[in-house]
Amino acid sequence: MSRIVIRGGMVLDQTGERRVNVAVEGDRVAEVGDTLDGDEILEAEGCVVSPGFVDLHVHLREPGREDAETIETGSRAAALGGFTAIVAMPNTEPAQDSLAVIEFVRAQARRSALCDVHPAGCITMNREGTALAPFGELAAADVHLFTDDGNGVQDPQLMRHALEYAGALDITLAQHCEVASLTKGAVMHEGSCCSHLGLPGWPSIAEELMVHRDIELSRLTGTRIHLLHLSTAGSVELVRAAKADGLRVTAEAAPHHFTLSDQLLSGYDATFKVNPPLRTAADIAAIKEGLADGTIDAIATDHAPHPPESKEAPLDQAPPGMLGLETALALAINELDMPLIDIIAALSWKPAAIAGIADRHGRPIAAGEPANLVVFDPSLEWTVVPAKLASKSRNTPYAGRTVRGKVLHTLLAGTPVVINAKAVR
Repeated sequence: MSRIVIRGGMVLDQTGERRVNVAVEGDRVAEVGDTLDGDEILEAEGCVVSPGFVDLHVHLREPGREDAETIETGSRAAALGGFTAIVAMPNTEPAQDSLAVIEFVRAQARRSALCDVHPAGCITMNREGTALAPFGELAAADVHLFTDDGNGVQDPQLMRHALEYAGALDITLAQHCEVASLTKGAVMHEGSCCSHLGLPGWPSIAEELMVHRDIELSRLTGTRIHLLHLSTAGSVELVRAAKADGLRVTAEAAPHHFTLSDQLLSGYDATFKVNPPLRTAADIAAIKEGLADGTIDAIATDHAPHPPESKEAPLDQAPPGMLGLETALALAINELDMPLIDIIAALSWKPAAIAGIADRHGRPIAAGEPANLVVFDPSLEWTVVPAKLASKSRNTPYAGRTVRGKVLHTLLAGTPVVINAKAVR
């Protein structure tokens, strides 16, 4: 069995920080110490060594939209971004509402993925909001998280039943918070920019009403609920109050919601169209504050690839979504006023717990623990070039931006899948 030593880095995990070398044998951390020998050395001088990142919100598009992304290409982007595990959203074609589709995604991941891929199940059949998906069957097959992402479950009675079943099965429901009747035809945030452009707006209250509803349903049922990609100051306040009440509510925010404002759509560029939409400077500040004080638990990319021809359509016709996997770490380092260890927590062990995979990912770096690890240089500058990203699509809103923070090495179950910032395949 070969022995890999990560040498010269600063280890940051939930136990704190220390400058030590890390030896890996097989799929486990073998030893942590000052002077270690190995068959292969991964240099980490000036770098941080941390548990691998976990993304709760990734669109891999396979099956059905392989023109935009595949499990192979999306997982390569994830590994290059430092993610050792991702949750694959179920808005595939067909949707991930059956064991057959779940097992297809898993099989494709075993064949080609550079990170662990955990398919989410649907809350309702085909994400149509009328009949519940087979929670029991999918939970028995080790599916932990269920969502109709892209659609919010509109019927409150159906959502109540879903939460009651979820509580009995100890699974997590993740809600896309959007009251659809308030967003018909919406293109961007309802505010001064959309008024100036004469475009239909997506009001903040459309998100906040469903955030409030599901918090109260969680209170009623005692079941945990996870709130996807929060984007408004009002949503952050609602979650903060729910946590103060001791409710089992968790939440995530995407990097674009703490880095980009709705004003970027003033040029009608669909690259900046996303759901929920980019919001105001005040909303951005609230998302940052929510991450800093722990109201928002996790940073999740909502990585949503689209082929160029679809994003080049007129703004009102183009699909919403942005790439996110390879830029998440750098954007968090650059934009968030948070200690680095708190940023890592929001990228690693906190989302691992929400996803139900904390036994394998986001683990402390210690002898005997799974060797799902990332090594990154927090000060290394690089420029985002769409053509150099691993995704099949190119719809990044950060093209040309120079950022700090670059992943150099990623180890999945002890095997290097990224070495010196390049994927091994």
